Amino acid sequence: MATTISKLPENNIRLDYLDAVRSFALILGVIFHSSLSFMPVFIGWAVMDISTSGFVSIFMMIIHSFRMELFFLIAGFFSHMKYHKHGVQALLKSRLVKIVLPFIIGWFLLKPLIISGWIMGAESMRGDVNILNGLWAGFTSLAGLPKDLFTGTHLWFLYYLLIISVCVILLRMLIGLHKPLYSKLTHWGDNTIFWLSNSPMAILVIAIPSAACLWFMDHWGVDTPDKSLVPDIPVLLLYGTFFLFGWLLNRHSSLMEKFADLTWHKLVIGLMAIVVSVVLSSFQMKLGHAYYLYIKAGFVLSYAVMMWSLVSITIGVCQRLFSRTNSSVRYIADSSYWLYLIHLPIVVWLQIAFAELPLHWLLKLVSISAITIFISILLYDALIRSTFIGAALNGKRKARCIFKLNKAYKGKTI
Repeated sequence: MATTISKLPENNIRLDYLDAVRSFALILGVIFHSSLSFMPVFIGWAVMDISTSGFVSIFMMIIHSFRMELFFLIAGFFSHMKYHKHGVQALLKSRLVKIVLPFIIGWFLLKPLIISGWIMGAESMRGDVNILNGLWAGFTSLAGLPKDLFTGTHLWFLYYLLIISVCVILLRMLIGLHKPLYSKLTHWGDNTIFWLSNSPMAILVIAIPSAACLWFMDHWGVDTPDKSLVPDIPVLLLYGTFFLFGWLLNRHSSLMEKFADLTWHKLVIGLMAIVVSVVLSSFQMKLGHAYYLYIKAGFVLSYAVMMWSLVSITIGVCQRLFSRTNSSVRYIADSSYWLYLIHLPIVVWLQIAFAELPLHWLLKLVSISAITIFISILLYDALIRSTFIGAALNGKRKARCIFKLNKAYKGKTI
């Protein structure tokens, strides 16, 4: 039986709670990277703190399971909104300005700073740090190009977002050339996405293809594909699924709200998936276990259910808390993209500064995350928000709020 679904209105209002979701996903990335120096075993990060905890491993596994997936889903949602309102040319232009330029320019500016952080981190663990030599070595590393061109930074997500965006746009254009096929596929897709947004069993069903992608990852969990420009197919398919899901959710006005509806069964399923994932993750290194493959299968399925549950629950919580326009939330949403682009060198340098201090790891983690966000926002307000860079990242220049240096902006709302 065909299901009647209301189409998205032509004049879309700004969905403030989704701005909050996108901000949360990016800020969670700052916290994730801030946590890496507190792992109980050395993982090859720039520095290892003297205060570590096993709880950090569990915390990082949970937040890493859904933060980027959440970002790609929201990116797909807003990409379709742009396509629906302004067409394919406007969407491609937007991707060029908001993805390609930050990826290229950001790589050349941030890669040397990140390398300098690794050099200083290694020196700090030997008890001696030379900041100027670290910075010099970081920037002279560019002389080795084209080796490792555009690899080795946290900006890989822009590369994958670009690939996925182009693939979805091309797929949409190709399908649109054949009207009967387009009609059948959109009818099937609309009914499928409607069921996935409403059924209590949807998360369990949609987790299966995600679990299949996870099975082929190099590690238990989601791999970070920052070592090569050759796309990692399982990672590409995983993030592409979330992007496409967000794209389809935007086709109809009520589906995002239904998908994000907070229910007891969703909360229980999510909690159970977290517990099972944490328990089974301890078997990752036990390759000789008689039931290793069965345990891995159970892990990837529970991990995928955790992933989709936390994505849905996060959107639902933000919908409850931030459904009304809030100038502070809007400001954080505007700054969050810049914040994520710039944060990693700041995080690494702060981790080096805090590494030998005789403080509890949690106090250090909170301090590093808070200081990084504070510095990034100050830089955003002073140098980015009201400039052409802010226009490229946010769509238009906006008034400074902290540093009101331009009197023409005073009295304007964000």
